[in-house]
This record gives sequence, C-alpha cells and structure tokens, in this order.
Amino acid sequence: MKRSTPRVRAAACGSLLAVGLGFGLAGPVQAVGATCATACTAPATDGGVAPQNVVSTAHLTERAAAKAARAALAAAVAAGQRVSVAVLDRSGNPIVVLRGDGAGPHTYESAQRKAYTAASFNAPTSVLVGRLEQTPTLADIPDTLFLAGGLPIRYQGSPIAGIGVAGAPSGLQDEQFAQAGIDALGH
Repeated sequence: MKRSTPRVRAAACGSLLAVGLGFGLAGPVQAVGATCATACTAPATDGGVAPQNVVSTAHLTERAAAKAARAALAAAVAAGQRVSVAVLDRSGNPIVVLRGDGAGPHTYESAQRKAYTAASFNAPTSVLVGRLEQTPTLADIPDTLFLAGGLPIRYQGSPIAGIGVAGAPSGLQDEQFAQAGIDALGH
C-alpha cells in the first residue's frame, strides 16, 4: 500500500480545518486541528480513518429547519391556504414535517417528495417540470415529484436540504410559501 507523505497529510488536515472553520464549527474543529499535527503525520493505528479519506459536509440544523417550516406554513395560512410543509436533508431524511390544519391527506407525502426532488437535483421543482419534456424517465426516480413547490436550501452554493410545500391550488403558490421559509433562514 502506498503511503502519502507527511506534507500531503498535513495539507489534508489544514484543508479539513479550513473547511470546518468555514462552516463556523470553531469548537470541535479546533480540537481536531490541535491534534491534527500528530494525527496526520502518524498512520492511524486505532482503526480510525485518516483525514484525507474523509469529506466534511454542511447540514441544516433542526432549529433552522423548524424555523423555515413554520415560516412557510405561516405564509400559507396568511394566504388562506391549507398546506403541508417538509424540510428534508440532502439524503432525503425528514428533519421537520408539518401538516397544517385542514391540509389534504395527500399533501404530507407530496411536500416531502417535492423537498427531496429539489434537494437532490439542486433546482426548484418548477424548473424541473420542464426537464420532463426532454427526459420523461426522470419521473421514474423513486420518491421524486416533479410538481412546483419544492426548493433547494443552499449553503455556499451547495444544496444541504430541500423544502417542499403542497396543498395550495397551484404549485407556484406552494413555491412562494417555500421561498418564505428559505427567506426566514437569512436572518
């Protein structure tokens, strides 16, 4: 097995530290950074994984997901609409799902599928609807729903979650409510 040089391992550790600090994770990452010199120059003997074999990603907090979902639901209620709102992580796992008072039974799953579709394709579902005309087999991807009302939630340009709203008379109105949820995260 070919080993990387200490210089390469140190560069990888520095990159990990920089990425972590970029995400505002000063506490835990500084602890990693403080021990990085020894961890990166010595082979992993404790069964752990060497830093160059790890990718760090950003995740939306439960608190932020709840804030976005509540803001989207409030926008819908203010417009007299009965909807469900879902915020899913990039992998499609629900973080928060709210079924508004009087929302139809189909809206709960539809909101989740819109959120997943937007996050996994990193595009609003209203835009993705047009892609079906050229590639109709996109609709065969499990758990996706190509109806307007889903938006990706991005951090530094990359999708970290998706928000989906379902139940308004039009998908474009659902999308406006989803945007209200995202807008709430900018504060």
